[in-house]
Amino acid sequence: MKRRHFLQSSVAAVVATSLPGSQALAKALETLSEVSGDTLAITGSGAQIVLEQAAVKDFGDSLGGRLLLPGQEGYNVARRVLNASIDKHPALIVQPSGAADVMSAVNFARERELLVAVKCGGHSFSGKSTCEGGMQIDLSNFRSARVDPFSRTAHIAGGSLLGELDHEAMAFGLVTTAGTVSHTGVGGLTLGGGFGRLARRFGLALDNVSAVDIVTADGMLRRASATENPDLYWGVRGGGGNFGVVTAFEFQLHPMNRQVIGGEVVFPLSQLRDVASFYADYAASAPDDLYLDLVMMSKQGSSEGTVLLHACYSGPEDQAEKILSPIRKAGKPVHDGIQAVDYVAIQRSWDNTDPRTSGEYLKSGFINEFPDKLVDTIVDRYKAIPERGTTLFFQHSGGAIGRVPANATAFAHRKSMANMFASVDWPMTESADEHIAYIREFWKDFEPFTDGWYTNDIADQAATRINKNYQGNFERLVRVKNQYDPTNLFRLNANVKPTV
Repeated sequence: MKRRHFLQSSVAAVVATSLPGSQALAKALETLSEVSGDTLAITGSGAQIVLEQAAVKDFGDSLGGRLLLPGQEGYNVARRVLNASIDKHPALIVQPSGAADVMSAVNFARERELLVAVKCGGHSFSGKSTCEGGMQIDLSNFRSARVDPFSRTAHIAGGSLLGELDHEAMAFGLVTTAGTVSHTGVGGLTLGGGFGRLARRFGLALDNVSAVDIVTADGMLRRASATENPDLYWGVRGGGGNFGVVTAFEFQLHPMNRQVIGGEVVFPLSQLRDVASFYADYAASAPDDLYLDLVMMSKQGSSEGTVLLHACYSGPEDQAEKILSPIRKAGKPVHDGIQAVDYVAIQRSWDNTDPRTSGEYLKSGFINEFPDKLVDTIVDRYKAIPERGTTLFFQHSGGAIGRVPANATAFAHRKSMANMFASVDWPMTESADEHIAYIREFWKDFEPFTDGWYTNDIADQAATRINKNYQGNFERLVRVKNQYDPTNLFRLNANVKPTV
């Protein structure tokens, strides 16, 4: 036994001294497995441990789904997330086929105090759905969507994507708020909030959750609703992944016509002041049936940029022209793409806008108003810079979102009129450091206008800022965390640290 542990530590030490950071650990994980059959892993506190081959084998054999180790087929696909600059290497990846596998994975991780990441669609900008040296629970094989048109309810498996929810529900003339990109994971979007093209009309995705099934840190499968484990039900709606792995969602659906009116009106960047001033006024007073985003974007290598207004109107058809015509008059458009469109089609229309082969870094914050000074700041600071692709984006909120009390769910940011994002992307052949430094400096002029930030966009926030961001809901979240995850097994999120 001593000889084996000496061999294990020697292999890891040699690899670590010859390779940088993440690459070293990745190689150590694979090499150790080749030498001894055991697996090097990392705990939630950052300590290195060895998972013995027999225990890992027994665990893998117990699963209905798959267990992937470094070097095995499928491992490199599973470990990656949409943001290509995130390059982490879990010690093991569990791909559950159902709730029983999730329970087994949570028990295995808890007993060994492993670092745990949960992946659904892989859209986490900061890479929280993968991890270095821990266990990744990859829900990509755990998908299904079933709609009961009589009760207007959707039953969604924990790993499902938003497009599956939209497709099944709209077949019955029913909808719920489901983001703006169809390959986003239902779980990640919903647990943090869940904005989308219908949120101003029907509330956030989490406002439409009537129940969840969730595996908490003790490995138990629990149901949480208004009448069962109500504190847990309150906490998962805005508390993100702090309390466990959701294996099933139950959404309340709403009748809506399949045809909506939407698309982009595009203006040259020279008209930025006119368009931003229009948005500041119109977005604040728009009817609930209208969702309207303001986007400024430029591509790396080009000194040309554009500003656009993206609309989705889902209200009475006879009111559409009155509500949409002002958008076309915000400036002198170079393209008018607003037209009648299938709702599921418009939900898929941005599916290819996320970077697939480039790195990306994002800062964000909620704004409760859109003052003239913010318009001035946008005009002064936003430029199309050939050295980097930059986007400044305002996602419309308000409406029904703001009519829910701030303490009704864990999501506290009910008074916002928009979520403001600034992001930069770059080719993977370039270093990330310069681009990240640029957007952080850029953001300093915009952050004073914000009042907290969306937990689904968390990147490098300090614990004190996370606590403050939950606002008046933080103390109750701590109590729920103490009850359901007292050892902080689920920490790769906007983490609420337990106090027990």
